[in-house]
Amino acid sequence: MSNIKPLIIGISGASGLIYTVRALKFLLEADYEIELVASKSTYMVWQAEQNIRMPVEPAQQELFWRIQAGVEVGGKLHCHPWGDVGANIASGSFRTLGMIVIPCSMSTAAKLAAGLSSDLLERAADVQLKEGRKLVIVPRETPFSLIHLRNLTTLAEAGVRIVPAIPAWYHNPQSIEDLVDFVVARTLDQLDIDCIPLERWQGRK
Repeated sequence: MSNIKPLIIGISGASGLIYTVRALKFLLEADYEIELVASKSTYMVWQAEQNIRMPVEPAQQELFWRIQAGVEVGGKLHCHPWGDVGANIASGSFRTLGMIVIPCSMSTAAKLAAGLSSDLLERAADVQLKEGRKLVIVPRETPFSLIHLRNLTTLAEAGVRIVPAIPAWYHNPQSIEDLVDFVVARTLDQLDIDCIPLERWQGRK
C-alpha cells in the first residue's frame, strides 16, 4: 500500500522497547512511511534492556531499527536526532497521519501535559496537539501515582488517545510477542491502521 502522509513514531526512555520494535515491524511490512525520533534517555534504556549500543547517527540508527524489527527492506524509515528541533516533524506545516509515543515514560507524559518542548519528540507531539491531529501514547509504568493519573487525564482532555501497555488473554497468546502485539494492534487501531494479524473478540459463540 502507498501512504501519502507519514506516521511519526516517538520513543521515550521507558522500559518496554519491544513495543517499538514490534510496531516498526508491522508498519514497515505494510509499507508505511515512518518518521522516528528517540529521546536522549532511550539510548540508556536500550543499553540496559538489550546490552546493545543504539547508534546516534540517523542513517546508522535507521539500519539498527530495521535489523531489530527484522524488516531490512520495505516501507520508509527516517530517523531524527533527539535534539534537532528544526526537523520537518517540528513544524505544523509538515502533514502527518499523526504520532505514536511508544513506549511513553511518565516524564514525557508530564511534559506533554504541561506543554513543554525540550526536545524533538516533545515538540513533534505538541505540534500534533496544536494542529488537531491524532496523538497516541502508550504509557509503561506501574503503579500510577496521583500525579501520573492527573497528567494522563489532562492529555485525555486535550484529545490524546491513551493505550496503556496492558495485554489481554482472550486471543490465546502463545508467546511474549503475542502479548506485545495485542497492545501494538490496539495502539494502531486509534489511527485506523489495521496491519497486525490479531484475533479480535467476536463475542461468545
